[in-house]
Amino acid sequence: MKTLYIDCAMGAAGDMLTAALLELLPEPDAFVEKLNGLGIPGVVYRLEPSVKSGIKGSHMTVTVNGEEELAFFDALHAAHHHDHDHHDHDHHSQEHHDDHGHSHHHDHPHSGLHEIEHIVEDLSVPAAVKGDILAVYRLIAEAESHVHGEPVEQIHFHEVGAIDAVADVTAVCLLMAEIGAEQVLASPVNVGGGTVKCAHGVLPVPAPATEYLLRGVPAFSGAVKSELCTPTGAALLKHFVSRFCDRPVLTAQAVGCGMGTKDFEVANCLRVTLGETEQREGTVTELRCNLDDMTAEDLSFAMERLFALGAREAFTVPVGMKKNRAGLLLVVVCDNEDRDKMVRAIFRYTTTLGVREYVTPRYTLRREICSVETPFGTVRKKTASGYGATRCKYEYDDLARIAREKDLTLDEVRKLVKDAESDAE
Repeated sequence: MKTLYIDCAMGAAGDMLTAALLELLPEPDAFVEKLNGLGIPGVVYRLEPSVKSGIKGSHMTVTVNGEEELAFFDALHAAHHHDHDHHDHDHHSQEHHDDHGHSHHHDHPHSGLHEIEHIVEDLSVPAAVKGDILAVYRLIAEAESHVHGEPVEQIHFHEVGAIDAVADVTAVCLLMAEIGAEQVLASPVNVGGGTVKCAHGVLPVPAPATEYLLRGVPAFSGAVKSELCTPTGAALLKHFVSRFCDRPVLTAQAVGCGMGTKDFEVANCLRVTLGETEQREGTVTELRCNLDDMTAEDLSFAMERLFALGAREAFTVPVGMKKNRAGLLLVVVCDNEDRDKMVRAIFRYTTTLGVREYVTPRYTLRREICSVETPFGTVRKKTASGYGATRCKYEYDDLARIAREKDLTLDEVRKLVKDAESDAE
């Protein structure tokens, strides 16, 4: 499966993710030209080489009407009160960037979500990409709405900063479409630490909007006392990433490094890896209980009922229990959505007083079934492959039928079927 893995050990920001994804392309400069031709008002993208802690990567600079919106890098502290004397641009520069000390006075216009939607609708990008852009921006607007206690429709963004964020989000959404990964995975997110200064005062890291966006996402604070994950970065991860996990078994085909501006003891770098992973069938639920007072007949009937209700697997293992009693461990494997049904059945059909639950990943080989024509009829053949393994097996029921009809052993039938398959080839 074509998989994109995002390493968020140094957080995530729109410009860093853009630069990293561009490095995955065979001709990144050509794609930057495409970005500059999109028609985002006043926006110019510039990709430059960058080195952090001896690691080579790229840095993406976005200017709006010639101004680099470092201070409102994520553009997204809502200026819902328009009587501020100025916007303090330390906040949402996310400390990945140099503080240029810009100060924009309140005569700069502001944009609401409705104006942002108009900008996006006018972009010369596919409809699916527009949908992604608007979905990401709405996540940000909802976060700001929650933080400030105002309806989404009343949230306003500083205009230059808003367009800067549109530029970041648009670039990432277009790049995701260009790369075409079947799944996007990411590591837990380093949000940074310390405090940041914004128009509303000094706030703890992660900033309230970022923290809201990262609900349900594994995040942590490392040694760097700076704001590492921006609202735009958080919203992009929330929209595109299907699962946050350690790096899976991945055959890498390309690696990209997007660099921030500031220097820390750790390389200020967001790294992405594009490659192939084996298919994983999500997770399953294992239900377990110990039994020492059931007859073999009763337990057999209980397992029959569990299979009838949809258990993927049910089996017993001999165990030694308290008071030196010999007993059985009953293990039932089922789909997560069938858990409650299986728990009720275990209590109904067994004598247990308690059931333990484990949710566990499930890895499977790809399976195919084909038919082999033999003088004795059709025999199904199962082939399973993946993770460097391949195995084939003739269907037992078909072999057993022929063995009974011809008074042969299973080994004799297997040889006859294999010979028939070889002759057919």
